Amino acid sequence: MKSEDIRISAALMLICISSILVLPSWAEADQPLPPEVLQYSHDWPLANKDYANTRATFDVGIDSDNVRSLEVAWSVPINASSLFGGASSNPVILGDVVYFQDLQSNIYSLNLADGSLIWEQIYNLTSIGPNGPAVGWGKVFSAKGAYKISALDKATGRELWEKNISERSTVGIDIQPAIYNHTVYVSTVPGTSPDDFYSGGSIGVIYALDQESGEVRWNFSTVDSPELWGNKEVNSGGGCWYTPSVDLNSGIMFWGVGNPAPWPGTPQYPNGSSRPGPNLYTDSILALDSRDGRLIWYNQVNPHDLLDLDFQVPPILAHAEVGGILQEIVIGAGKLGKVYAFNRSTGCTLWSTLVGTHLNDQLASLPEGVTKVYPGYFGGVETPMAYADGVVFVPYVDLYTNYTDSSIAGAQSLDQANGGLLAIDVRTGKILWERTFDSIDVGGATVINDLVFTATFDGMIYALLREDGREAWRFRAPAGINAWPAAAGDSIVWPCGTGGSPALIALRHPQIAPTGP
Repeated sequence: MKSEDIRISAALMLICISSILVLPSWAEADQPLPPEVLQYSHDWPLANKDYANTRATFDVGIDSDNVRSLEVAWSVPINASSLFGGASSNPVILGDVVYFQDLQSNIYSLNLADGSLIWEQIYNLTSIGPNGPAVGWGKVFSAKGAYKISALDKATGRELWEKNISERSTVGIDIQPAIYNHTVYVSTVPGTSPDDFYSGGSIGVIYALDQESGEVRWNFSTVDSPELWGNKEVNSGGGCWYTPSVDLNSGIMFWGVGNPAPWPGTPQYPNGSSRPGPNLYTDSILALDSRDGRLIWYNQVNPHDLLDLDFQVPPILAHAEVGGILQEIVIGAGKLGKVYAFNRSTGCTLWSTLVGTHLNDQLASLPEGVTKVYPGYFGGVETPMAYADGVVFVPYVDLYTNYTDSSIAGAQSLDQANGGLLAIDVRTGKILWERTFDSIDVGGATVINDLVFTATFDGMIYALLREDGREAWRFRAPAGINAWPAAAGDSIVWPCGTGGSPALIALRHPQIAPTGP
């Protein structure tokens, strides 16, 4: 073991054993939550419903007794087009208004009752996603194309400010912002288009912007080496794709981080040999002080990743009795096809659980010739999980990639792969039930009362019983789905953006108007 590895391992062990970290105290005099989030907390005011990223609501009039009567109440065409279709983001709902962003960065304010347009801000700037709006302090914040964050007037859609946060043409923004403590939190990733992802020298960085002006308050590099582990010409990595969770008691944020590159390597540097070592902080969960970006702890779950197996989905906060001790925990997952529970104060791993098919994904190096690997670079847990009552619900993708030690040698197509949704007991990491689908599950997981909803790439929406995974209802959407919904009042609002007739749809019981704010 190298001395650097010994030092890192010792530091992590010290954290886990001693738990001596001092968490920041939080001033109660200045309300850190946007007034809109407080006012519409029973709706869907944030990307994943709440700051814990639970994606669970018990304030919607849909359950197993009446789900079969759901039908499309309104449908608004999605005209955007990009690498991943027209939409891969989460709407937000505040009172009687839906805010939605498509994959051309265009933002729409719609009436929840009938889908009619209130205002629109048209940018026509391509995004890979998962982008989306955040609403707070009278503003709508979002990524404006690959390089800028913009703030719009919530009532009119007029642009109030924009801020360029990318210092490099090959580093861009795809994330749905987080909003907290008068600050907008976003991250860049190492790429802006399919042609320039993971080009040498590209580093993903987390930024905290003042909500009033867009000025940068702090930034945190998700790569611990300014020299990119010894080869800036070849190496790249890091960045965050999804909205972090926020512990409202401590002000600490939890971020899931993407992979290092090149992967699996290059002819000159096979098996990632251009980037020796663990490549921190890639494929890690980070705990950062939301006020100044100070690193509280990290846990790297996939050192020296060769296969593009990020740890990227939104971390979930919960309380659970693990090992006989009631603990505050944070749950993470990603394309590596594993779900982890960590102690929220120390970062110690409490349990980990494999989901989906696994083959050759634990190799320290790829051998000569072609090796089939599950999960492939579009596999594992691609989209957000949900949590309720001690159970985490995990959508996953079973898709393989063929690799040599220096290149991709082919991959299974999206329409040939499949996936599923499963439930995990957060006390033990044990899988409670599993439901498989004939198409990949990239529709996230969303809990509504006694149901968990998900959707597949072929455009099928499923409602399963939370208790045992039995199907309660299914619905054929007008297009394929690689986005996840918001739910409020008596409505589920779901972007359906790939193939078919792309549209944003509202599902509702017949003759029922949505409840007011």
